Amino acid sequence: MIQSLCGVLLSLAFAAALAAEPSPEARLAAALAEERPIAALDSVWIEELTWMEVRDAIGEGKTTAIIATGGIEQNGPYVATGKHNYILASACPMLARALGDALCAPIIKLVPEGNIDPPSGHMFYPGTISVRESTFVAVLEDVGASLEAHGFEHIVYIGDSGGNLTGMASAVANLNKRWGTTKAHFIREFYDNAGVIAVLEDMGISEESEGYHDFFWATAMQMVTDPTTVRFEQRVDAGKASINGVSIASKEKTIRVGLALFDYRVERTVEAIRRATQSNTH
Repeated sequence: MIQSLCGVLLSLAFAAALAAEPSPEARLAAALAEERPIAALDSVWIEELTWMEVRDAIGEGKTTAIIATGGIEQNGPYVATGKHNYILASACPMLARALGDALCAPIIKLVPEGNIDPPSGHMFYPGTISVRESTFVAVLEDVGASLEAHGFEHIVYIGDSGGNLTGMASAVANLNKRWGTTKAHFIREFYDNAGVIAVLEDMGISEESEGYHDFFWATAMQMVTDPTTVRFEQRVDAGKASINGVSIASKEKTIRVGLALFDYRVERTVEAIRRATQSNTH
């Protein structure tokens, strides 16, 4: 009888302990509300931030996420295959800080670059990496949906390569249809090579193609990020420090040109992003 009573009491005590234990949902809610224990890093790159820093940035009003698409492709004998990604490495933070309410998602570096088998386009050249258009669109949708799920109100897509434009437009259309509102925005204005060339010409600089998939204006912007990506020192040593008839031999001068081109692209793109995001409420 005593043993039976003890068993009942133990069972009751165990049940009470279980009842007092927070549910998994409650534990998660408590964890998500936990105060950040240290000062935040001054960065606009989501991948450089802790989850708490991202949460707090969103809470402070940084509710626009920029998804930039680049590529890995052949760019002639002097320029690294990641040309577009190096340009975006400077462009996206400039855009985010100019907007004041934005963070940058990791650059989407794998994009359609031609058929893989049989090869076409850039895929004839070693080092190029291509993905199918359907893969590209699916990745863009998943990245955008992830950011929207965490509270970003506007998902902005920009691309530094012409082959990315159709896929970004498709992903944006698909997401907005799924959400039933306009939260995703494809900002075509970022890809404005003609405008960049016009800025160069206003500076008294013109190019005449040497037959490479390479341009002075792109090189100048890459050098803002990292001169090694255009093999600056090697080209100076080899007497090859020019492209399309324009010298890059003065590193400082070329970087100043690159910064001027970034100023143009950032100003134009910020205006387009603000038009797109401010014309929609949800």
